[in-house]
Amino acid sequence: MNNSTERKSEAANAFAIKGKITSCESYGSGHINHTFLLISEEDGQEFSYILQQMNQDVFKNIEGLMKNVEGVTSFLRRRIIESHGDPDRETLNLIPTKTGQSYYQDTQGHFWRVYLFIPRATCYNLVEKPEDFYQSGKAFGRFQCLLADFPANELTETIPDFHNTPVRFSAFLKAVEKDVMGRAAQVQKEILFIKEREKEMGLALSLQSQGRLPLRVSHNDTKLNNIMIDDATGQALCIIDLDTIMPGFSIFDFGDSIRFGANTAEEDEPDLSKVSLSLPLFEVYTKGFLEGCQGRLTKTEMEMLPYGAKMMTLECGMRFLTDYLEGDVYFHVSREAHNLDRCRTQLALVHDMEKKWADMEEIVKKYMV
Repeated sequence: MNNSTERKSEAANAFAIKGKITSCESYGSGHINHTFLLISEEDGQEFSYILQQMNQDVFKNIEGLMKNVEGVTSFLRRRIIESHGDPDRETLNLIPTKTGQSYYQDTQGHFWRVYLFIPRATCYNLVEKPEDFYQSGKAFGRFQCLLADFPANELTETIPDFHNTPVRFSAFLKAVEKDVMGRAAQVQKEILFIKEREKEMGLALSLQSQGRLPLRVSHNDTKLNNIMIDDATGQALCIIDLDTIMPGFSIFDFGDSIRFGANTAEEDEPDLSKVSLSLPLFEVYTKGFLEGCQGRLTKTEMEMLPYGAKMMTLECGMRFLTDYLEGDVYFHVSREAHNLDRCRTQLALVHDMEKKWADMEEIVKKYMV
């Protein structure tokens, strides 16, 4: 038995699962945590769980992260029961250790957790039809609805200033000033584009300080593949991958979905003529998101949804350019000027959003409740 197998066995046996473990095999296609499908058996009945070794290189504060996950999932479970849903399938459910903890630290210092496995549901990596994007919007809207009364200020900020756009802008300015790779001269157009929009970057924080934009539970990774779709009904069932849950704004979760889901081009498309905001996809996601929210967002939040889309796109483009100027040290690149291509795609999308701003606002108004 090799070292990794020993650690996996030690961890699996630390949790209060039913019966005797019969198998524990690698599962899924995630790139951050190590994930296994754990099967056990008792009195002829089979039980399934998800065992995960958490990535301590990415997540430095495991205790805070797990406190967030435990608090949010238990809150979701109560809300789902109150609405006569299925709490074993509509939210993640942590299985405690045999000593009642939400996670386990093995003898070599690695951290593990176990979730109840959700059967008869699938995660999809790509939006294949508009209905997929609608279901994605509806799922993340419902996530906001169910957690509307959760005290978001009690969550741990596991990645400090993750969507603090003014802080990101300061980092960008420092990268421009230092210009350690001698690249700034070639990207003056992009630098100017970002600088011209500085005044907009602090709007969300300003509205929060005025009490006009409430702090919410923010998922911060609102991709389609973080939603489980029911195999039988095709309906969005459960939001997963809760590691980046933090206090934040609903408009930023909405905006990040639009940034990658309603772009007519790939994130790193060199041909900028292919880049645009698809208004039909923007509409289908907005419809699903606001239906899922069930009226739990404030009027200001709903009116600010286009701003959330623009700001998440601008922030992402700024981060790509910052990394390009610093020598491609954060985002993985597979070709020369890869981060610059990514930056230009985001900025082109921002520019197209600005041209379609009135249309975006009209679409939001159409579905405001």
